[in-house]
Amino acid sequence: MNARKRWSGLLGGLVLLMAMLVLSLMVGSRAIAPVAVWQALVSYDRHDDLHLVIRELRVPRTLVAVLAGLALGLAGAVMQAVTRNPLAEPGLLGINAGAALAVIIGAVLLAPVTVIDYVWFAFIGAGLAGAAVFVLGQAHETGTNPVRLVLAGAGLSVVLASITGILILNAPTDVLDQFRNWAAGSIERSGFEAAGVLAVAVVLGGIVVLSIVGQLNALALGNDLGRALGANVRMTWFLACVAVMLLAGAATAGAGPIAFVGLVAPHVARMLVGPDYRWGLPYAALFAAVLLLGADILGRLLASPAEVAAGVIALLLGGPFFILVVRRFRLRAL
Repeated sequence: MNARKRWSGLLGGLVLLMAMLVLSLMVGSRAIAPVAVWQALVSYDRHDDLHLVIRELRVPRTLVAVLAGLALGLAGAVMQAVTRNPLAEPGLLGINAGAALAVIIGAVLLAPVTVIDYVWFAFIGAGLAGAAVFVLGQAHETGTNPVRLVLAGAGLSVVLASITGILILNAPTDVLDQFRNWAAGSIERSGFEAAGVLAVAVVLGGIVVLSIVGQLNALALGNDLGRALGANVRMTWFLACVAVMLLAGAATAGAGPIAFVGLVAPHVARMLVGPDYRWGLPYAALFAAVLLLGADILGRLLASPAEVAAGVIALLLGGPFFILVVRRFRLRAL
């Protein structure tokens, strides 16, 4: 695919995303006409209940879905590049498990009542878990063994998930209900505060990813060959881990531990534009945003006037793809 077709593909994806943004503001337990949506955006009237629904509920949840999708797509692509593992995704580094444990601890000890309360708990937990994996996996030596970090992440995820399960079994009912909604990947209660946290994380994480995109292309060929091409393997690994912690940590904090989005998007990007991460990263981010926002919209329509969490829909869509990847790629002995 030449550069012109790649630019055309990105433009087409942006047009699709914009159309889904409009659809997200229109559909839900109460359908709203496009004219009312436009009026709510340009001439907001706080005394109009339709305007309140759009501005206070649907706009922030739409922003959270898009930003979380962008973050998961970038994080998944970076992980698959540095680990050279086609099944790598953000949860593999213990991000989801660390965030979940921090949320349940915060809920039990401090009883947070708003989304922004446990957003910060989740973000801190995700960051600490990522740092622990980096230390336990001796990431400074992964230039010769990139699998070590992944194994450390998988092991820590099991330990943290076990501790989380123990706390949940002994938590009050109201805490359990609060955690259950977040853990299912439900973004219906998302607010502008969560969207703000995600936006900052996506910008900062995106800057880090852009600084190493050339190195990612080199490392995708293998650490030895990448080093021969001038890549700083140790620094690239470190910056990649920082980017994944920022992106996946914020996405998990704001939208819950959503699986498979970070796995599926990079593969679709590679099928469309090949292995060049200068194009693969924006394609992966865009497709992940479309996928997660689409999952949220579909979840509203399937059980209207009730809802199915976006994380559940993402699992239903990503599960078959995961099986396809396992069957297609030959897993080498490590």
